[in-house]
Amino acid sequence: MTKRLSVLAVSVAVAGGFLVTSVPAQAATAGHAVARATVTCNESQMRQQIANLKRKAAQLKQLGETAAAGKALSDAAAIQHRLDQCIASERDGSKPFPG
Repeated sequence: MTKRLSVLAVSVAVAGGFLVTSVPAQAATAGHAVARATVTCNESQMRQQIANLKRKAAQLKQLGETAAAGKALSDAAAIQHRLDQCIASERDGSKPFPG
């Protein structure tokens, strides 16, 4: 009985060691390929969202809703930041050796 348990424990340890060493390498390559494939930006839609948020902020400011206007402006700034990042990544991604 103890002999079977020790053989089973060694087998589990060997199989676990194999899984621990092989799975992270495969997951890293798959994650890298997915990350490269999903870098797409719709610039015109993002610009439209920014314009709409700025228009909304101006209307809210006229109505005296300064907190809501500030939130709309910060949302517009966040979208602008993402748009700038997309443009930079597309510009740098087209170079063979970015840097």
